[in-house]
Amino acid sequence: MKINIYYGGRGLIGDPTLVALKQVMAVLEELNVRLARYDLFEQKNAITTLPQTLKDADGVILASTVEWHGVGGMMMSFLDACWQYGDKEHISKLYMAPLIMSTTYGEKEAELDLINAWQSLGGIVCPGISAYMPEVSELENNEEYKGLLEKAAENIYRSIKQQVRALPVSVMAVRKATYKTRNTALTQQETEQLSEYASDDRYVEKQKADIRELTDLFRGKMSDQQGAAADFIERFKAAFKPQSGTHLKYRINLREKEKALVIRVDVKELQVEYGELVYPDVELTMDENILRDITEGRKTFQGGFMDGSILSKGDFKSLRMLDTMFPF
Repeated sequence: MKINIYYGGRGLIGDPTLVALKQVMAVLEELNVRLARYDLFEQKNAITTLPQTLKDADGVILASTVEWHGVGGMMMSFLDACWQYGDKEHISKLYMAPLIMSTTYGEKEAELDLINAWQSLGGIVCPGISAYMPEVSELENNEEYKGLLEKAAENIYRSIKQQVRALPVSVMAVRKATYKTRNTALTQQETEQLSEYASDDRYVEKQKADIRELTDLFRGKMSDQQGAAADFIERFKAAFKPQSGTHLKYRINLREKEKALVIRVDVKELQVEYGELVYPDVELTMDENILRDITEGRKTFQGGFMDGSILSKGDFKSLRMLDTMFPF
């Protein structure tokens, strides 16, 4: 099961939504849910393409902070893009849970806005989270609040996993009358500009030829990349030396690849794959050629960290354990 999280706040220190989101994500990860988080303030120049990310999701969490009035412009822009360019058939099967924190007033009104918007898109709404939290320290230090957030996260998981159905609402009739699916990642301005070129037969034929050439080029590159990716996984599995009492999670970000190499060690059990890992014990960032040098025995993880070719976050002892468990 995969859940996409769209955060519409500004990413400021002390934002209670970020604290609540961290706790919810931790619970969902323990339940083996695949998570993908999109911070809209970082994606503001590509918001019109974000509805395409919904296609492989089973559910979504729309998270935002009410600092003044409503859920904010970024979240509304994302929902507007879903209306204009989203796959309405897929959205009709998607569950949405709102996560709203207010530092002033209006969390219930903002939650209702998200519910109405998602129902207008044709999606399904499940119970979410809304609260008034003027001081983030209250949320971080209050064990009762943490317990409530954990239960809410479990309810979101059950609603999406069990596909809990809901009675129809009147907004569905409006949706059926006004929906028109636009399967494109282009903005309205780009679509209009493209329609002018599409009427030129010579331009269209040239574009088709260019596309065929690019397709052949990238098909070859993709096969090479897939082979290299599988090679790293097999090298880690072949070199693995279990250590007693070891329960560690590593995330290796390769600058040339979109997905990270994720390593999970549970004593004698090893799992290596490309994917997402929200809270690793150690997070490493490096170039692909550095990891190749390590897996071919010309370098170590600790040596790469010391010479600056590897950036590391997390416990240094756990970093050293990598060289112990994987003596390439």
